[in-house]
Amino acid sequence: MALGIIVSFVLVALIVILAILALVSIRKKTNKKTIFLASLIAIALLALVLVPSSFRTVETGEVAVVKHLGLAKEVKTPGTYFSFWLTNTYEFYDTKVQNVDISTAAYSSDAQTMNIQMTLQYQVMNDKVLNVANQYGSLETLQNRIQSIAIEKTKSILSSYKAMDIIADRASMSPAVETAIINAVGEEYFVNIVAVVLTNIDFSDAFEQAVEDKMIAEQAKLKAEYENETIIAQAAAEAEAKLKEAQAEIEIAKAKAEALKIAAEAEADANGILDDSLTEKILQQIYLEKWNGELPDVMTGNDNTSIMIPFEEKE
Repeated sequence: MALGIIVSFVLVALIVILAILALVSIRKKTNKKTIFLASLIAIALLALVLVPSSFRTVETGEVAVVKHLGLAKEVKTPGTYFSFWLTNTYEFYDTKVQNVDISTAAYSSDAQTMNIQMTLQYQVMNDKVLNVANQYGSLETLQNRIQSIAIEKTKSILSSYKAMDIIADRASMSPAVETAIINAVGEEYFVNIVAVVLTNIDFSDAFEQAVEDKMIAEQAKLKAEYENETIIAQAAAEAEAKLKEAQAEIEIAKAKAEALKIAAEAEADANGILDDSLTEKILQQIYLEKWNGELPDVMTGNDNTSIMIPFEEKE
């Protein structure tokens, strides 16, 4: 385009110069020179009409389909070209990643209505632009077709899930929808699907309120269960503490009983040893050591008869 403007300025300057020379020639009445200059001016005017408009520039990030008398013949990559504008036309195709914002309504498997906003990104295959031009006529027509496929596949995927499942597992919905769209947009569409993202899923106000109420009820239930578990845990801890205390007291009692048993057994053993050691002679010796020298008043004989023995009174 810039080159065409430059050529236009050059041709205009040339025409002005030729016009000045023609005026001078007319004043001098040199008819042949005037006719020649007039012919040059005519040629320059024709060139001004035809040449600048025949320069075409294809910018970076796009390609151009060249149609000769309406028939798509070739594809031009970024650069500047001279192509006669009366017979050749240029249709430009953006080869950068395209963003398409899509809004549509859909239904879940349990017949809940939802409004979906999604973004689809695609890119035209550079080497297939001529096919796009021949089969679809324009990038806009192709994009509309891809958008229709995206809506159809999105509805199909989401309709297989219940509304609560969509809410609970919303993060996995975009990959599933993206896979379905990529598989549906095959080679016949001559584009690469870059990404599909579900940006928002809105359910009806009534359903949203029902979900909110359910969540509140579940939270209250969880709170009650937690409080019950806390009470049970505290009661169990107290019972365990009391059990340990009772077990400790039992162990102490057992220890005391065992100590008493051991003491009793020791005493019994000592008495046994003592009994075994007390012979008749030892008993007599102990008796004599403790006897005060007085005889008893009554003595028993072998026939168990008692004999009273009088003792003289001491003076």
